[in-house]
Amino acid sequence: MAKDQGATLDRKKLMGDPIMVTTIVVLIAFLTLFILYPLAILLVDSFLTESGPSLSVFARVLAMPTFTTAITNTLAVGFLVSIVSALVGLLFAYVEVYVKLSTRFMSGLFKVVSMLPVVSPPFVLSLSIIMLFGKAGLVTRYLLGIYDNSVYGFWGIFVVQTLTFFPVCYMMLKGLLKNIDPSLEEAARDMGASRWKVFTSVTLPLILPGLGNAFLVTFIESIADFANPMIIGGSYDTLATTIYLQITGAYDKQGAAAMAVVLLCITLLMFVVQKYVLEAKSTATLSGKASRQRMLITDRSVRLPLAGACSLLAVFVVVMYLCVPFGALFKTWGYDFSLTTKWFEQVFTKYHGLQAFRDSFVLSLVSAPITAILSMIISYLVVKRDFKSKGFIEAVSMLAMAVPGTVLGVGYIRGFSGGIFHTGILQGIYGSAAVLIIVFIVRSLPTGTRSGISALRQIDKSIEESAYDMGADSFTVFRTVTLPLIKDSFFSGLVTAFVRSITAISAIILLVTPQFLLITVQINEFAEKGNYGIACAFATILIAITYGSVLLMNLAIKHFGTSKKTQPEED
Repeated sequence: MAKDQGATLDRKKLMGDPIMVTTIVVLIAFLTLFILYPLAILLVDSFLTESGPSLSVFARVLAMPTFTTAITNTLAVGFLVSIVSALVGLLFAYVEVYVKLSTRFMSGLFKVVSMLPVVSPPFVLSLSIIMLFGKAGLVTRYLLGIYDNSVYGFWGIFVVQTLTFFPVCYMMLKGLLKNIDPSLEEAARDMGASRWKVFTSVTLPLILPGLGNAFLVTFIESIADFANPMIIGGSYDTLATTIYLQITGAYDKQGAAAMAVVLLCITLLMFVVQKYVLEAKSTATLSGKASRQRMLITDRSVRLPLAGACSLLAVFVVVMYLCVPFGALFKTWGYDFSLTTKWFEQVFTKYHGLQAFRDSFVLSLVSAPITAILSMIISYLVVKRDFKSKGFIEAVSMLAMAVPGTVLGVGYIRGFSGGIFHTGILQGIYGSAAVLIIVFIVRSLPTGTRSGISALRQIDKSIEESAYDMGADSFTVFRTVTLPLIKDSFFSGLVTAFVRSITAISAIILLVTPQFLLITVQINEFAEKGNYGIACAFATILIAITYGSVLLMNLAIKHFGTSKKTQPEED
């Protein structure tokens, strides 16, 4: 009863704050217009024909052999990549948390591997696989003497996606394993159970919801992936690439919309299970911190095989990423390995590299702070405020996480090149810089919001209430009290949004117009043509930009972040 009365008072206080009410209205309008509306248009396009509502578009699409093949291929790759990525990620997490590593180098290597997919374009490993194991590959042709090896197709996509996504599983599972109380496992050991028995009967059941969570997150990422199947898929089409080709090749926007709805339904189903079932179970299972320090495994018979396997795979991943800058420095990869800087020179003299980097940098730089601020505002409203539309704001802001980039791109094409906005105030948004910035914001919003919610839940409500009692309004409290306390999350969200924007391709490749040159689109174009020297030069500079951004973020957090001194000094 008291809780209900408190909630009612919070709502009355909220309605008396015009700045807060205006913020909520603007947020609802933004989320509805740029997330729900494009997806609604896809549904309308899929069902509405000239003769009225009908399932004929779906019937036509389902009868296409290309669609049947694409969805079968997509599910096959998605399931295999998800299973292997989750298992490899579990191995890495287990080794780091449970095994005594002999050197700091190995721990540092694991950190590098976990960070590389974040700061790199999504298709870097595809370029590396082609350059190492293709027909003119360094390993296949020059080390093994194989001249007809093909890396294109199912296995190429599988290897690239697994190497790209297993670090995500590793980071998710590492946190879960650290939260397991060591006394639970040591009790089983004291009763005579072997390490394998302890793992299968105690550790694995505790992290099973988290393992399923990692599987579903990877599955969503895999089936939504556009860049890797486009470069290394060859004739092995997936649903994301088929949707793209249906628009750019067959000029069938309605058919592409129906395909996009099918892909969206799959990802939404997985997202709902991941977020509202497995994530909740994982949180409930591992709700506390370890009671004491874990005794690490020092047995050589266990330590050496596990640490050795992880180290070899980690080194292989690092070598794969290093191939890209070397590919930009060799005269002709696979034929002439003499060093040259001509590819870097041609990036700026022949292929409009300066414009590509300027356009990508400016658009990402504009979208990043807007994304970070929006994320913090949404997080603040969700955690610290009580109002009727709070659930709507949280759900829709997270929805973009489940929407594949290709699907969002088709939705924006159908929604803003026609739809109800073919005239009026938003008439000129399609094809402009504004639509690219909005897509960047929408794609990065869920990541920043989740980070902000986690940070805000650790702040005692009484800190802000004291500011309200002194007469401050919501905007003042947010600016002077809340935001300084979540500086770290803000900086992290800012740089994450910048990196995700500057390395994005799946949504923007359908929306970018000739007046804008974006780095990722250029890399994709040159890689498809087989011009790997130029593609590697573009990718190398892009990696340097993103890695530099992460370093600057770390410096900013170090010097301007929240103080580690949390307890006041006693008099």
